[in-house]
Amino acid sequence: MNRSNERVAELFQRMADILQAKRQNPYRIRAYRRAAEAVTALEENLDAVAQRGALEQIPGIGRELANKIHEFLHGGTIQAYESLKRPLPDEVTAWIMLPGLSEPLVQHLYFKLGITTLDDLAALVRTHMLRTLPSFDADEFMLLEAIEQLRVESTPSHEG
Repeated sequence: MNRSNERVAELFQRMADILQAKRQNPYRIRAYRRAAEAVTALEENLDAVAQRGALEQIPGIGRELANKIHEFLHGGTIQAYESLKRPLPDEVTAWIMLPGLSEPLVQHLYFKLGITTLDDLAALVRTHMLRTLPSFDADEFMLLEAIEQLRVESTPSHEG
């Protein structure tokens, strides 16, 4: 698979992940995932398909997704993706390294549930509510230990 195909598939997958984390329309999420799979499976270069005007002949690619592919091929990015990926604060981004937490799950915790501090996150884990989220798959005790370790590492030393 060529680089354009890889990148478009990756962007569509990321868009689906972000939309899922934000609990958006499941049909739209599936559409992006299907489009990512179709572009990944495509043996031909997207540039060549676009030049023939045949993007909409790819299974799962309608007019809107074809327009996004054109946008990527001409500008190197997809504006809808850029606007979706609201950045997480650095201290929250660090949570992605904690056991059982993925980027989409951290996005959901931060943007949808309002979990903004390690204390908030630890409290959520202690309520056992985190395990009800389908994307969480770690041991809660291990996660609490990792949260405490991150808290220690991120606390400035007050030695004089």
